[in-house]
Amino acid sequence: MPESSDVVIVGGGAAGCSVAYHLALAGVKSIIVEGQGVATQASGFSAGGLNPLQGSGIPGPLGPLAMESYLMHLDLFSQLLEDTGIDYEGRIISLLKVAFDESGLGELQDTEDVFAPVDGFDARRLNTKEVLELEPRISPKVIQGLVARGNAALDSYKYTLALLQSAEKMGASIRSGTVAGLEKVNNRVTEVRLVDDTISCGQVVLAMGPWSRRAEAWLDTYIPVDPLKGEILRTELPGLPLYYDISGGGGSVTPKPDGLVWCGSTEEWKGFDKEPTASSRQSILEGAIRLIPDMSEARLSLQTACLRPVTPDWLPIIGQVPGWDNVYLATGAGKKGILLSPGIGKSVADIMTQGETKLSISAFNPTRFASNEI
Repeated sequence: MPESSDVVIVGGGAAGCSVAYHLALAGVKSIIVEGQGVATQASGFSAGGLNPLQGSGIPGPLGPLAMESYLMHLDLFSQLLEDTGIDYEGRIISLLKVAFDESGLGELQDTEDVFAPVDGFDARRLNTKEVLELEPRISPKVIQGLVARGNAALDSYKYTLALLQSAEKMGASIRSGTVAGLEKVNNRVTEVRLVDDTISCGQVVLAMGPWSRRAEAWLDTYIPVDPLKGEILRTELPGLPLYYDISGGGGSVTPKPDGLVWCGSTEEWKGFDKEPTASSRQSILEGAIRLIPDMSEARLSLQTACLRPVTPDWLPIIGQVPGWDNVYLATGAGKKGILLSPGIGKSVADIMTQGETKLSISAFNPTRFASNEI
């Protein structure tokens, strides 16, 4: 007898584990199939910033779901800790954005415009003296700054593990395997075919991140998700600690609770190449040193590279696959995958169990790509 499950979820990143978690809350058991290990791709290497007010599609079509997901995160901080004992360091943070010349002032204004009016967020402009009082290690070449509070942050790897462990306590399971295809009868998938086994199922969720196009041949459906490479440096900075997430002048420096300082990241279309490069390391360091001259003394602890799943319109793909009764997509969240994961997981679980969701996902329906050919 082949293994069976109410739902099979292909992919063990934040999106797949969130779907499993929210299905479990609704009383539905699932099996996650993951070939490389949970959160071993982008979900495990993300910087973990949760900014619901800025980014591609924000303000814009992604804004409502971003805020809904952010608020869900705030509840999950304590809920998942209670469920699993995993402290994934969920916390509210402050940003410090700086400008070194007139060209950087527009970004400060944009940030002030979106943060200041929102309940729970605030933003304040700073002169050079005020910037250096907050962070004395910032370059004295700064001409203006802005401090903004309200964003959150977490350890994305531990967060994804917490989602999985909580789901497992409610009946979900995970198994190692590589999906080779789907067995279909008419417009329904009946089995997920692994390289060495099959799992019969009632419904299927494809949460395959940048590898989502593999399912195009399985379903004869256009799934335009491509990998965007990003690299990050984790460094040890001697001396006084930093207290703010700092950005400006082409650089980004983020202090972490364990004392490391993360720098970056990059954006490159390099296919499925995940190798860290010397050129990216140099570029990231140059930006960090412009911000914090003392970063020239930092010791490199780790350089990571991962692939983010990006669609042509930079918006996620969430919902039922056109032409298929029991197949759903949860992919394409780009650089906002960790932020959006609660909303993606709950909305897909809602649709699967109730036929609809109250979350703001109408702009992300897979049907928007249905007229395209593979």
